[in-house]
Amino acid sequence: MVADDQTAVRDGLVTILELLPGVEVVGAAADGEEAVALTTEHDPDVVLMDLRMPRMDGVEATRRIRDEQPRTQVVVLTTYADDESILAALSAGAVGFLTKNAGRDEIRLALEAAAAGHTHLDPAAHGALVAAARARPSSAPPADDLTRRELEVLSLIARGLSNKEIAAQLFLTEATVKTHVNHIFGKTGSTTRAQAVAYANAHGIS
Repeated sequence: MVADDQTAVRDGLVTILELLPGVEVVGAAADGEEAVALTTEHDPDVVLMDLRMPRMDGVEATRRIRDEQPRTQVVVLTTYADDESILAALSAGAVGFLTKNAGRDEIRLALEAAAAGHTHLDPAAHGALVAAARARPSSAPPADDLTRRELEVLSLIARGLSNKEIAAQLFLTEATVKTHVNHIFGKTGSTTRAQAVAYANAHGIS
């Protein structure tokens, strides 16, 4: 599903997405409230979300969608790549962040990653996020508070692997990986995988 308040942009995105193999557009919303309503109605795998929209902005719409329809992932597509916009979107639960300079292939990759539960940030967003994380003092413990196994798991999260893929690579059960992920979230002050990725980048964990 697409959410953007500019008609020309919204219609253009729908046209681009419908040309991508394996992609079906089930709805197009003109603001955040409509995005939440259409998500409830159509249960899309991914919402491609603008940030600056009337009635309800993209951050609040993302938060509502992730609370009410946790199966649906959100990829932000916006003009704004400042660190505040990026951090707000990721904190609300978005797993992807693209600027509107992104081409069709970049959008396709972001949608595929989101549908698989992986994080995808375009270079501008990634650079701004890392710079912001390094510039701001963190109340989270330093990386050396993580155990060796937790560092291994966090490194694989930062590479975009799912819990199932991490379990296979480290010869662990998924339940054990989930336990490690929960410990990582607690130690790094993260509530989403995207925030854990930002922490990993800021601490040079890759």
